[in-house]
Amino acid sequence: MMVLITLLFLDFTGTLHHWMGWLAKVQFLPAVMALNVAVIVALLVLTLIFGRIYCSVICPLGIFQDVLARFRRKKNKYSYSKEVRWLRYPVLVLFIIALVAGVGAFFQLLAPYSSYGRIATMIFQPIWMLGNNVLAAIAERADSYAFYSVDVWMKSLPVFGIAVVTLVVLFVLAWRGGRTYCNTICPVGTVLSFFARFSWLKIRFDEEKCKNCSMCSKNCKAACIDYKTHSVDYSRCVVCGNCISACKFGALKYSGKSTPNSPLDPSKRSFLLASAMVAGAAVAQKKEKLMDGGLAELEDKVAPERQTPLTPPGSLSFEHFAQHCTGCQLCVSECPNDVLRPSSDLMHLMLPTMSYERGHCRPECTRCSSVCPAGAIKPIDKDEKSSIQIGHAVWIKKNCVVLTDEVECGNCARHCPAGAIEMVQLDENDEESPMVPAINEAACIGCGACEYVCPSRPFSAIYVEGHEVHKKI
Repeated sequence: MMVLITLLFLDFTGTLHHWMGWLAKVQFLPAVMALNVAVIVALLVLTLIFGRIYCSVICPLGIFQDVLARFRRKKNKYSYSKEVRWLRYPVLVLFIIALVAGVGAFFQLLAPYSSYGRIATMIFQPIWMLGNNVLAAIAERADSYAFYSVDVWMKSLPVFGIAVVTLVVLFVLAWRGGRTYCNTICPVGTVLSFFARFSWLKIRFDEEKCKNCSMCSKNCKAACIDYKTHSVDYSRCVVCGNCISACKFGALKYSGKSTPNSPLDPSKRSFLLASAMVAGAAVAQKKEKLMDGGLAELEDKVAPERQTPLTPPGSLSFEHFAQHCTGCQLCVSECPNDVLRPSSDLMHLMLPTMSYERGHCRPECTRCSSVCPAGAIKPIDKDEKSSIQIGHAVWIKKNCVVLTDEVECGNCARHCPAGAIEMVQLDENDEESPMVPAINEAACIGCGACEYVCPSRPFSAIYVEGHEVHKKI
């Protein structure tokens, strides 16, 4: 499960989403934000039957903790500890308050699926892409186009820092105490713990067979088994089955209350979904550095200061987007045009925003709306996208090369897919006056093609200002 979800974030071709996009939609918090009642009910029923197997089978951050814990090679390394109520429940209360109050940064910081998404997007994907570029270079020498080179760039330094800190914290907690993060900080784990107490299938003691050897406690990564009292804290148990396999006397069974002696599969691994790995190599034109006539490398563009952030078509409005987005960064990792990146603004930290220094939002691309699991970006088709106005273009006279360099241009008008820009004389009374862009705001959809192709550097002479509420034109 973790491998497949990780591949969703690593895959920059968008190929795997067609087969495995549902993995993001069955995550608990994205389902809550998307008001996906079917998934929420299914996960709660799953918990009421099997216990907290969501945390150990479905949640990628939960599985990732198990991976990190294996770096500590010491056997029988855990021990029983009491529930940390003073931290666990206040964190949940603060999480709910942040969710209701719209404090997205705090909410996204604690969301487990989003935390793993940031790690996968900001740390794992660049490494994956560098490996792809090495293979592309090798393939090119063999006259093969099975791989193509892609740009690897820092999308957001603050969010990268948050991902690194999260990874370090997870590693330390998992190395020392296994599922410490799951059972003391994670709000999803706390919510599911209420239902797990009443699950039908549980880890149960057969006191007659127990020799008090403590092996169950020493192998419980949730630190929830007290072998002295033959008790299990079911609110923290993630049903990993380690205790059953460690018990040499058969004193532990995973069973229903009515049939405590009926043996079941001792490992939760039998519940793993069987999935087929579908790998596709996309053949595409190799990207080259942006050059001026092939003679000199152009200066990188600087993002303009937009009064209203740009949000993707399908997000309806900035408010809707901020309220529903969990900050998982899946849309960022899937954007083929390098338009989406995490916001570095403290007020909207980790919230994906759009900018057009490296590409523009192509009217035929709807990938972000198809991958969003939280309902922050509603699914739209290509025809619908072409009629959604997310912003409008603004011309900055002082930056235009027509005036600064006294040359003819018209790039913005030629490349506008909506036909919202035309070249007019700066002085309508002077026939020799230079031709400058005139923008029809009513027809502009805010795709950013004009901003991207504008030759003015480092600041474009034309940029897109966002709309708080999207319009259909």
